[in-house]
Amino acid sequence: MQFYRWLEKRGARAVPKGPPVWICGDCHAGNLGPVAAPDGRIHVQIRDIDQTVIGNPNHDLIRLALSLCSAARGSDLPGVTTAHMLEQMMIGYQRALMGQRAQNAIESDKPECIRIVMRKAMSRTWKHLARERLKDVKPKIPRGERFWPLAPAEDNAIQGLFEQEDVRKLVTSLKSRPNDAEIEVLDAAYWMKGCSSLGRLRFAILLNVNDGNPKEEFCLIDIKEASPPAAPRYRDAKMPRDNGQRVVEGAKHLSPALGDRMMAAKLLDRSVVVRELMPQDLKLEIDSLSREEAVNSARYLAEVVGKAHARQMDGATRREFSSTFKSRRSAQLDAPSWLWSSVVELAAAHEAAYLEHCREFALGARSHARRPSARE
Repeated sequence: MQFYRWLEKRGARAVPKGPPVWICGDCHAGNLGPVAAPDGRIHVQIRDIDQTVIGNPNHDLIRLALSLCSAARGSDLPGVTTAHMLEQMMIGYQRALMGQRAQNAIESDKPECIRIVMRKAMSRTWKHLARERLKDVKPKIPRGERFWPLAPAEDNAIQGLFEQEDVRKLVTSLKSRPNDAEIEVLDAAYWMKGCSSLGRLRFAILLNVNDGNPKEEFCLIDIKEASPPAAPRYRDAKMPRDNGQRVVEGAKHLSPALGDRMMAAKLLDRSVVVRELMPQDLKLEIDSLSREEAVNSARYLAEVVGKAHARQMDGATRREFSSTFKSRRSAQLDAPSWLWSSVVELAAAHEAAYLEHCREFALGARSHARRPSARE
């Protein structure tokens, strides 16, 4: 939330406007990674679209740069490496703007951390997903800390949702399943995924897809309530008023591999997003990087984000937007000065907030240690 507060306070003055396109809204490196398309192909795209809005694409660049800066610091890399990462980011992003709009291929070489996660994604099957999410491969969702029993109203609503023809078609459209395949709800549970799940609908649904094959095929469906975005949007932008439809529409523009596997629906009078979880969908981990990996990752991931933005622009808009980066550079850094200053401000604010939290924790612990016991 600190990023959004900074944008609200400083964004209008500190960040130049870009063309109105669908943006991720929370474009940190962990929200990028391998995503399986309905045809089975795997692409590195944006994988978390909850905050998507029609807004300023420069906001995504700042958020990505900030996360890469944090990764560099966590890897004990010198500050000069961060500067080189921002320069490589702009090379990758502008490469995407100048390429073919409909071309999804990334021209930058994959860094080793991307190669590792892609190899892992391509080797994963349903059993990997089941063990990871359900802790078992049996067709049952285990009840416990993460999965809670449904209330009767929730169970009835979920059963009714999967009787709808458009939901059945979504499931059968994936992995070359027959269009006339029948789906059966085997199990369903409320999915507790951290504090963000509190007060919001989140369900895990285990389905059996009956396509006439004697061998059973299971799939895991994620139903997530769509909440209003915190990311700033352009005021005159025309977006769906329904938050579920907003998320799906943004996904189709930014990450077609993901967007084509999603649909918006209503459940218990709330707007939700329905999607099948695929074994190949993985989070990108860049906690420990060498200098070479850091700069190569910055270039590659910026090109991924650039492709997501560029496919929404015509040629003239892409050329004009790209030219703005060349005119706002300092003599010392081959990247826009506003990008560097934004990252420095945000990193400093994050560090200050962290140290203040540590101070308050230490004072609280000291006060607790001095408090007399009941026996005294």
